[in-house]
Amino acid sequence: MEPAATGRSYDQIARKWQEQTPESYGIASFERAIKFTKMRGPALDIGCGSRGCLIDLLLKHGFQPEGIDVSAQMIALARINHPDIPLYQVDISQWKFPRQYNFISAWDSSWHLPLALQEPVLEKICAGLLPGGVHLFTTVGFDEPGDHGDSGHMGVPLAYGTLGVPKALDLLAKFGCVCRHLEYDQYPEQHLVIIAQKL
Repeated sequence: MEPAATGRSYDQIARKWQEQTPESYGIASFERAIKFTKMRGPALDIGCGSRGCLIDLLLKHGFQPEGIDVSAQMIALARINHPDIPLYQVDISQWKFPRQYNFISAWDSSWHLPLALQEPVLEKICAGLLPGGVHLFTTVGFDEPGDHGDSGHMGVPLAYGTLGVPKALDLLAKFGCVCRHLEYDQYPEQHLVIIAQKL
């Protein structure tokens, strides 16, 4: 499923997603990831969604966050909640980073990319980190690479790509990062949280 199609799916559920997703979702992992760096400054939330709870958390910790999302409706709602935060409706696989960041998150977002885009996007994100910067992301915690589709959250079509845990960890090292934390936070579901840091 191409990023533009993923964006259209999220357009259909943007308001429902905002109303039904718990405000606490992802917060504990963000708090843990932030502890791995004393640096603050520029931060990027990939797949920022509409409500901006994670943007609020980054602000609370002294970051200057920006957000991107492939869904036009998600960004439109996010701009209502955060009119002073730079927010962009873009496809991460095509977007050129305007700067490097001390913190980059991709919570339940970059995993929607097709498998063919997973490695180049991970490389782009690692290159977009300043030394010592932290990358928090979620992926499907399978051992083998693959593309996976399902009916999606809230009934719209969505798809997932995964590099597989061994390859993801190998690529992080190849791209100059080290894994600081790995957790199946919703086990037995295959929802995997990875926290990596740029060396």
